[in-house]
Parts: sequence; structure tokens; C-alpha cells
Amino acid sequence: MKTVLNEQQLAITIKRLSRQLLENHMGLRDTVIIGIQPRGVYLSDHVVDELKTLVPPEDIQYGKLDITFYRDDIRKGILIPNHTVIPFSIENKNVVIIDDVLHTGRTVRAALDALLDFGRPSRVELFTLIDRRFSRELPIQPDYVGKCIDSILSQRVKVCWKPRDGAQEVLLLEADGA
Repeated sequence: MKTVLNEQQLAITIKRLSRQLLENHMGLRDTVIIGIQPRGVYLSDHVVDELKTLVPPEDIQYGKLDITFYRDDIRKGILIPNHTVIPFSIENKNVVIIDDVLHTGRTVRAALDALLDFGRPSRVELFTLIDRRFSRELPIQPDYVGKCIDSILSQRVKVCWKPRDGAQEVLLLEADGA
């Protein structure tokens, strides 16, 4: 097990990425933020909290997207969906989708498919904490990246959040989970 980002580094990275997003979307006019359920929502909650310190909270349009039934890589078992909450139109908006780890690109592809059910955005950007850049199966690249890591397929990246895991850090785990 290797620590990729400790708690302090994670907090600094979220602040940096949030400010970068705001720099590219001044005032967040015509921009909506959508966290991908379930794991991207932990990150998007932190990003939205950071943005609320920089702009009036009412200027932030924030939604959560469940992609369970849009995935093409999960075929077995009973799937229990999360909730989608998008209480605004994404039609002709700049959409920033947030997920914790970009690995194969399949989650993002599913999110793009799911978004089309809510309208046609003018632009979609990807915001991710960790980019496992050499494991991509689809031609998807992030617009906002916390950290790029080079890992082998047998390794796993685990993003830990205090409410769920008791710690706030990013870990690189070996195939046996250690």
C-alpha cells in the first residue's frame, strides 16, 4: 500500500482544482456541476463546499447522477441504483462532471449517455481527482486533474473519505489489497 495523497495534500488539491474550475467558468454562469454516484459525489461535495467560499451559494447549480443502468461493463448480479438529483436544465449549459478516479473511461462514457436524458449541453468537461492515464480503454481525457499516477492493471486506487472510511486520503493498493 502506498499513499498517493495524504489528508493535507488532498485538501490542497481540492482547493486548487476548485479555483481552476472557477477561473475557467467565472461566476459559474451557464455552468452546472454534476457528481457521478456514488464515489464521485464525495469529491463533488467537497468541490461545491469549496466553491461556496468563493461565490454566492445560489450561483452554484449542483446535481448528482446515477449511471448504474448505463454501464456496459457490469453484467452480473442485481444492481442497486443510487439516486439521480438534477433539479435544473442542462440544455445549452457547460456541464462539469466529477468523478474520483479516471481509469478505463467506461464510467465517464456511461455518464455522458445518462446526461443526454436531461438535455443537450453546450459543453461537457471532466473533473477528476486521480487519472490512471495508462489504463484507458476509451479516448477520454480529463479537463481538471488532481494527480496523474502510473499504475499497473493489478493495482487499485482507493479514495478514502472520512464519513465513509474514517480517513481522508488516496491510496494505491496492490492486487491482494495490501
